Amino acid sequence: MAIGLSEERRPSNEELLKKPYVREAVLWEPVEYHGEKGYVRCNLCARRCIIAPGKYGVCGVRKNIGGKLYTLVYGLLTAMNIDPIEKKPLFHFEPGSSVLSISTVGCNFFCQFCQNWEISQSRLERGLYGRYVPPEKVVEAALEYGADGIAYTYNEPTIFFEYMYDVAKLAKQKGLYNVMVTNGYMTPEAIRMLGNYMDGVTVDFKGGGNPEFYKKFMGVPDPSPIYDALLEMKKQGWFIEITNLVVPKYGDKEEDVRRLARWIVENLGPETPFHLLRFHPDYRLTNLPPTPVETLEKLAKIAKEQGLHYVYIGNVWGHPLESTYCPQCGYKVIERRGFAIIAWRLTKDNKCPRCGYKINIRGKFHGGAGDILPLIF
Repeated sequence: MAIGLSEERRPSNEELLKKPYVREAVLWEPVEYHGEKGYVRCNLCARRCIIAPGKYGVCGVRKNIGGKLYTLVYGLLTAMNIDPIEKKPLFHFEPGSSVLSISTVGCNFFCQFCQNWEISQSRLERGLYGRYVPPEKVVEAALEYGADGIAYTYNEPTIFFEYMYDVAKLAKQKGLYNVMVTNGYMTPEAIRMLGNYMDGVTVDFKGGGNPEFYKKFMGVPDPSPIYDALLEMKKQGWFIEITNLVVPKYGDKEEDVRRLARWIVENLGPETPFHLLRFHPDYRLTNLPPTPVETLEKLAKIAKEQGLHYVYIGNVWGHPLESTYCPQCGYKVIERRGFAIIAWRLTKDNKCPRCGYKINIRGKFHGGAGDILPLIF
């Protein structure tokens, strides 16, 4: 059920169905609930919401209209920007390339620390807003601005799945890659549907994946479906990088990072890039300070001790762990500052020039990640 905006101020169902950004959803089924018909179950995210007639899913942008599930944000974009791929962050996927990043409103999480809360946590409080952009126009814009791919990001892309799917199909036809930045709370069937259309993914953990942290600060009953989703992403051949937001006091426990790092090593492999992100106070957690750099460094050491080869510290510009080091000899093979690659020292086949170790890089070095990129809207 949506929160905030009263039903009197919302468009009627008849008005909604005439909008270009309202489309029948995918991955849903009609169900009976307590013996009553007209309900639907959404099978897109792990919540699998059962939605009563006229009501909304937890994400706030999917509505049961007449016993059918509709998405209300198909192509209703809140942002369209050119970003360096390193901003996602994806450090080992097509390094130095640029992506056209797009977003809508809504999310299936309720993170109290969200830095994009204006679009993710608005749900329908402000009503539907954004600019309708057909899928083909997104691809045209990516090509016009010289982007190498398209990123589905800023808010949770799972909730605009139908649009992401259509854009991704067109993008692949034009030789563009597709990546998404997600909380990972997708169903296996959603991941399988994206299949070969998605190339890379950043899955964002918070608080080391601690279940109590997810319940208290994110409104998520159980984070375990994220691990199942990661295994399915791996099966689909997506290039995976993992981030973990370290929230001081509540989400910075050593045992949680140790457990998460060990799971990654055992299930995704030690070559999986792992980013520890510094928390900055925002939204409803402005009472906390930024994560101490010393805490991030301590957790990075723990992650490496578990066997991860590429451990990074994010949101601390100029830190040595923004760069990539050869796991075998320790040579600094890629030097970064923020989102910019300032030195590329790998051979043409992405090996360490000193010892010949093969660095886990998908794609080629494009260069230019530090360039000033245009803001479209």
